[in-house]
Amino acid sequence: MRITMIGTGYVGLVSGTCFSEFGHNVICVDKDTAKIAKLNAGEMPIFEPGLETMVATNVKAGRLTFTTGLADAVKGADAVFIAVGTPSGENDGSADLGYVRAAAEEIAAALDGYTVVVTKSTVPVGTGLELEALIHEVNPDAEFNVVSNPEFLREGSAINDFMRPDRVVIGTTSDRARARMKQLYRPLFLIETPILFTKLATAEVIKYAANAFLATKISFINEIADLCEVVGADVYDVARGIGLDGRIGSKFLHPGPGYGGSCFPKDTLALARTAADAGTPMRIVEAVVIVNDERKERMAEKITAACGGTVDGKTITVLGLTFKPNTDDMREAPSLNIIAGLKKGGALVRVFDPEGMEEAKTMLDGVDWCRDSYDAVTGADGVAIVTEWNEFRALDLDRIKSLMKVPVMVDLRNIYNPEEMAAAGFQYTCLGRPSGAA
Repeated sequence: MRITMIGTGYVGLVSGTCFSEFGHNVICVDKDTAKIAKLNAGEMPIFEPGLETMVATNVKAGRLTFTTGLADAVKGADAVFIAVGTPSGENDGSADLGYVRAAAEEIAAALDGYTVVVTKSTVPVGTGLELEALIHEVNPDAEFNVVSNPEFLREGSAINDFMRPDRVVIGTTSDRARARMKQLYRPLFLIETPILFTKLATAEVIKYAANAFLATKISFINEIADLCEVVGADVYDVARGIGLDGRIGSKFLHPGPGYGGSCFPKDTLALARTAADAGTPMRIVEAVVIVNDERKERMAEKITAACGGTVDGKTITVLGLTFKPNTDDMREAPSLNIIAGLKKGGALVRVFDPEGMEEAKTMLDGVDWCRDSYDAVTGADGVAIVTEWNEFRALDLDRIKSLMKVPVMVDLRNIYNPEEMAAAGFQYTCLGRPSGAA
């Protein structure tokens, strides 16, 4: 099949590359000429394990190409995917559909023969019907169906998530569109991946509902961690105790500094706004947003408390800047709030991240950029682990201690054992369990 992917951001580039791995011919389109030039030169605009190799393989095989020419890419396509950004609106948190609508208008003008137009972008319920009307308005003779096919990709493991997903959701009531989507996903049918066909609106709601529920689990366990610290309980045992209940499950019950990234922050806001506009406010989701925002702000206070109640004039090291490991994505990363809070308290902040430094430099200033973990902790009065990169799990603790001015570690990902850290001579603080002290 011939597929056109509009947008070469995280979702578009990963999805387009994986479709080409399925054997389809894929053209990825983007208006950013510099990005397309880099992709044609084999340079990846994002960090995602395995992506560069897969792109190179499929480009060499002639199944994957990159262009800025949307009209030519759409003509003759069996399916055109819209995978452009839907950022939060500036005022009310609703999803900004400007890029989606603009893409749909250009697609409409270029449609040639029956085409399935697929929304891969995360869009509020009702968007699919809106796009159908828009395409008909621009091109009354167009022969097409709009389908919702939400993505469930986790940054850092996106290729495996696409190639071996938990499920594929396809929203359409058209038999013709359904048959084409089944052909598109034929490799997954062969390995008996659950394929859920729904109405258009249902598929749109599924995406938001999934992300909101996962965000709720994160905020829930973070509040339980706060309680555990006060009453002397261990949040890890609590998480295991409730996670073994099949109705709850163990995933996303890991305390941390709050969720970030490209999906959870904007999708919870957009769902809350959609529900409020529909007259069915979602108080739980609204509370999740508030809890997460407040948690990010409080993490700087936690670090300050561990450093004796003030960071004024002190050097504080932040290890990990991206919102999660195995990505260079800095969107809504807790580190941004934490560093802002530390700087406000008068700290000199030194930072290191294995992959996110270049992206972070577009969002942060007034910090010292370091070449590795050991450079970052040199002379520090305290170190905070903010992102659980694997290389931070195996630090040479004796070396770290010898380089620091004061051996204070605040582990916001709980990757070390409190007793072992105390034995190593650290003043150690973690989340939701007893902390060790030297």
